[in-house]
Amino acid sequence: MKRFSILFILFVSVIFEAKAKELDLTKASVMISENIKSPVDETLYRVLSEEIYKRTNSVWKQTGSWDSSNNTMAIVLIGEKQLAGKSIPEVKENAPETKPEGYRVFIETVGKKNTVWIVGADERGAMFGVGKFLRTAKLSSKKVLFDASLDFATSPKQLIRGHQLGYRNTNNSLDAWNVDQYEQYISDLIVFGTNAIEMIPGLEEKQNELMPIPPDEMNRKVSEICADYGIAYWVWTPAGCDLTDKEARQKRLEYYDNFYKECPKLDDVFFPGGDPGHNHPRDVMPFLKNLQERLVRYHPTAGIWISLQGFSAEKIDYFYAYLKEHQPDWLRGVVSGPGSPSISETRFRLPEKYKHRHYPDITHNVRCDYPVTNWDQAYMLTYGREGINPMPNYYAKIHATYAPFTDGFVSYSDGCHDDVNKVIWSMRGWNIDSEPQEIMEDYCRFFFGDKLAVQVANGIMALEQNWNGPVRTNGGIEINLEFWKKLEKENPQLAGNWRWQMLLTRAYYDTYQRRRKIYEERLEKEAYQILAKVSEMGADKAIKQTLEIVNRADTDPKNIDLLKKIEKLCDDMYESCGYQTDVEKYKASNSQRSCIWQFVNYPLNNRWWLADEFEKVSKMTTEEEKIERLEIIRNWENPGPGSYYDNVSNIETGPSVLTTSYDACDVAWWDSGYSRTRLSSQLYQPQPELIYEDLDFNGRYLIRVSGRGDALLRVDGERLEPEIYDKEIGGFKEFVVTQHLTRDGVIKVTFDRPEESNIRWTQQSHVSDVWLIKK
Repeated sequence: MKRFSILFILFVSVIFEAKAKELDLTKASVMISENIKSPVDETLYRVLSEEIYKRTNSVWKQTGSWDSSNNTMAIVLIGEKQLAGKSIPEVKENAPETKPEGYRVFIETVGKKNTVWIVGADERGAMFGVGKFLRTAKLSSKKVLFDASLDFATSPKQLIRGHQLGYRNTNNSLDAWNVDQYEQYISDLIVFGTNAIEMIPGLEEKQNELMPIPPDEMNRKVSEICADYGIAYWVWTPAGCDLTDKEARQKRLEYYDNFYKECPKLDDVFFPGGDPGHNHPRDVMPFLKNLQERLVRYHPTAGIWISLQGFSAEKIDYFYAYLKEHQPDWLRGVVSGPGSPSISETRFRLPEKYKHRHYPDITHNVRCDYPVTNWDQAYMLTYGREGINPMPNYYAKIHATYAPFTDGFVSYSDGCHDDVNKVIWSMRGWNIDSEPQEIMEDYCRFFFGDKLAVQVANGIMALEQNWNGPVRTNGGIEINLEFWKKLEKENPQLAGNWRWQMLLTRAYYDTYQRRRKIYEERLEKEAYQILAKVSEMGADKAIKQTLEIVNRADTDPKNIDLLKKIEKLCDDMYESCGYQTDVEKYKASNSQRSCIWQFVNYPLNNRWWLADEFEKVSKMTTEEEKIERLEIIRNWENPGPGSYYDNVSNIETGPSVLTTSYDACDVAWWDSGYSRTRLSSQLYQPQPELIYEDLDFNGRYLIRVSGRGDALLRVDGERLEPEIYDKEIGGFKEFVVTQHLTRDGVIKVTFDRPEESNIRWTQQSHVSDVWLIKK
């Protein structure tokens, strides 16, 4: 009994101590130093008061004098001695809060009165200090609680932490936003340490039916927003013309001159060297010099940046020779983006006087710098290039890899579907040691509430794992759906929150595609059992029954409840944030732009391919020909005892493959995403490497290859000549392996790359399927 009493007292003490550490700021007033100039001072108060009110219904009033009856939040700058007659606690020399954009947040208690001090190194530091408070305070109905023991001082590791938010036709959501939505999103990003926004003005950008105002007007409005918040405003401005065309060149200069003049704030101009465009740096550099002359007329401290995207080795060498010869002071730095020379090489070759900025693609899943690794084809075919992609661990690692070589980043983004990734980059740009889990808990606390912070952060981490490996064996996908369903049921107040809608969509969509793949592949296996009886049934009857079975995916679909839920969420996201998941229904600009609803039922078995192949078979003249082709179709992935089959980029069916595909999903977007080719043909590598072991020393082998174009095959380094060489998609190339190559029981198969620099990359040669057939 005595032991129980002691434990009870200790328990109560712990609870009391925990509560004692929470400072109640529900009725706090706000004081802001007069040294924080307009408009940033007004913005600071507006952000604080509005975010507090939205989450708690508490009203924080700004005052110019100390309130003896309430706690106070005081926002000041480094070097100030007093605020309204009260001494400001001293700051140590070289403390983190004294460095650019740094801040300190701490509590000063005098009697029963508490002051939350936010001391910024500058106006941005004060803004980021407010962000720290908002993402760590416990905000609930009529309650603002804050850790009374907090004393936090910090400054950013990287001084460029930005995101591109282009208001343009190719964006999957932001083109439907109004000015207020843009401001709210920018404000949200600033809470997590973002200090730069990049927009995309241009002569060719027209107002589409989703845009509430013309593009040029929105670009200027965002400039005003950045001025209000005291952060940097960048613009991405390609040449958009042949710079040797004097008339077009002059037109472009005049357009940008007028745009610069109308921008209330402009800090940096980023010119992509070769994406888009094919201008030589001998023409680009004089153009940029003329551009900078116009820029500084209206924005004297603004700078010009260039990327070497798409530059050949000769163009790259010319650029660095130009820097060495001219040492232009008008150039501020170089940007490394998709298609640029390596980041480490760029920093090594770039003279120290020039800054170096990363342009990371955090928005795309395939056909990009950082494609999703170990991704199941079911997701490739249905999510496509711009599916909702929260990947905190993946992008934290990418940031850590390249951050040491740069002064910061402005990410490449085409919508709000990558919102989590933006926050990861901003927070890791501030502190590279920040743990993704910790960042996600702050993210969830701010957007979904303190009580849900840990649970939802764990849920986001789990969603990332949904995309890791074959869906068939990833049982966590089903568990995650139940987890999110429970959260959804318990938190109806979040139903209209677009970030919440996106996370729910991922949970439902991932599970729907997993179940569909398992079901549709089972149907295909059942159908092949019919084809196995073709000699008894006859070709035409076997074909009919085979198609009836595989087409049950359409005639007898499963999980309709999940499908309806996904449709409802797509409707909701279109209404809440303009997220366009279908070209026809939601006005997406094209099928590669986040059209997850449009491709929600794209076949995950080969029923389209089978229908087309069977039509060809039905036109053959003899029954023997038909049966021979149907046997090839049936045994496509089962070449027989002692033989091997590899779908070279499928994470489930490529056991002999040594290489990984840079981007395994390119061909899936033939025919605007509606390719009817065999699913294995929609995965490829240009130069796969395969190894086969435990071969029969006395066996005779044939290598069969399917893909597109040429396949310059070598076995153990020896080039083999083909017996059959069909270069069409789905056609076969066959090579006899001479016996001296297999006598040690092991062979390595490689492919030389043909010279195809004059062919568009989507049409270049590749390999999709490889068989080693024992004859």
